[in-house]
Amino acid sequence: MGRHIRWQAIITFTGIALTLAFLGFLSFSRKTISLPDNDGSYREGIAGGPQLVNPLVAQYNQVDQDLSALIFEGLTQADGTGELEPVLAERWEVSQDGQAYFFKLREDVRWQDNEPFTADDVIFTISLMQDPDFPGLPSLRELWRTVTVEKLDDYSIRFVLPESFPAFADFTTIGIVPKHLLENTPAGELLNHPFNLQPIGTGPYRLDELTPQFARLSINPYYYGHQPRLTDLEFRFYPSYQETIAAYEDNEIDAVSFIPPQAIPHVQNLDSLNLYTGRLSGYTVIYLNLRTPEQTPFFADPALRQALMLGLDRQAIINEALNGQGIIANGPIRDWNWAYNPNQPIIGFDLAKARGLVEAAGWFDRDQDGVRDKEGQPFSFTLLVSDDPDKIAVAEAIQAQWADLGVKITIEVAGAGLGERLSQHDFEAALVDIRLSGDPDPYPLWHSSQIDTGQNYAGWNNERASTLLEAARTITDTGRRNDFYYEFQDIFAEEVPALVLFYPVYTYGVSQEVLDVQLGPLTNPSDRFRTIAAWYKLTQRVIYSESQFQDEVPQRLPTP
Repeated sequence: MGRHIRWQAIITFTGIALTLAFLGFLSFSRKTISLPDNDGSYREGIAGGPQLVNPLVAQYNQVDQDLSALIFEGLTQADGTGELEPVLAERWEVSQDGQAYFFKLREDVRWQDNEPFTADDVIFTISLMQDPDFPGLPSLRELWRTVTVEKLDDYSIRFVLPESFPAFADFTTIGIVPKHLLENTPAGELLNHPFNLQPIGTGPYRLDELTPQFARLSINPYYYGHQPRLTDLEFRFYPSYQETIAAYEDNEIDAVSFIPPQAIPHVQNLDSLNLYTGRLSGYTVIYLNLRTPEQTPFFADPALRQALMLGLDRQAIINEALNGQGIIANGPIRDWNWAYNPNQPIIGFDLAKARGLVEAAGWFDRDQDGVRDKEGQPFSFTLLVSDDPDKIAVAEAIQAQWADLGVKITIEVAGAGLGERLSQHDFEAALVDIRLSGDPDPYPLWHSSQIDTGQNYAGWNNERASTLLEAARTITDTGRRNDFYYEFQDIFAEEVPALVLFYPVYTYGVSQEVLDVQLGPLTNPSDRFRTIAAWYKLTQRVIYSESQFQDEVPQRLPTP
């Protein structure tokens, strides 16, 4: 995408001749260059508002996650490739049996109130998550309650697991909170603590002011890392993304936190707005409820599940329903992850083959109503979706394409009750987004033990697949795990227990005046701030004489 940087300089002189002569001299002997403004301010518009700016309980609100990402830090974080890198940890080591993790902490970190950061803060943070009354994500509590934490000294800790679990390190990205400010607060009262609206972290920015309308942040004066170039951040909260985009057009903000696919054609006409896209770490999938063969007998046949996949032109869906904001996915493991099997069978769009499989299974349109049937059972079912306009658009595109296959679907909008319907297996098919962590372990989604109480919403029960997933999560050797995951993906492609459609793409709109913005794969939309320390606004210009050396101090021109 083209970048446009426009500068205007107005220099007033007495007399036209003098003006022309001066400009002619400049063009011959001098040149103007632009420099980063290290005193830049940045304004971003976000749809929504703050509730709990605390990394332990921020997972239910994207605004809270965005602010927490700038104010707090974890022991580690995912880099642009999804690999973990140290943050509050200086380094870490894993025991040979994979059951113990040793972390050496940085000794130069201070909280934003100038108190020292130590191992006690880490241990305290974990103790909150281990508490039975912890109000955050249940998955955090379930993981950490099995972990023993040992303090070796003020800057060294060891985590001991009951068994090897290679994905454990991903849980060390959770933000650490200060013991000295929260130690007298029971976990069950965490949601009501004033700290959630007056947070103190170790990150590059601190919160100065928070209202229902905006949040203002400035550089943390005690930050141990590189000082960001943008000295002041302001996040303005709007009721909708449409109003956020309108605010950008009115020059109220420098960036729009998220551009919905439906708004892409409009914002592409805004010359001053650069669009940055990054793959979200997860995929959009159609779960087929395999537990109700009496209602949907066609889901019990892997050949018919494959036919449904073959009958979808996913690229057309991405182009038409999402304005190109998606990337076709192949299987349950992301194709940029080390565990992805590039040799697994790929199920692309092939309507003729799909029709052949359906007819081979005895499904024909016997009454010529456009819907195939067999033994009086129509090939029709209900597709459950959220009330997100983009998901509804995708569902409508799927509905039209499957109609060409002779399959009828009815779209049901579930709204906020979608998660509960999934956990109760109260659906026939469901279109949902799945978020993934850095480790490729898909055990929670596809292991048979997760059917009743976990996230295996499809109800897929394949003994060999479950055995492979068990084996892969109990060893740390990447090569051996790879073997298990490769075979698992082959089974998944053969069985097609769910229809993995595409990787969602996150689109971020930033003014062309803000430079060095980079967006790689994102585990969470708040990861867009991963490189914010390098961002800057191009608002200063200097004139150099061609005879000057590079180490001379340039003349500064006033910013127009």
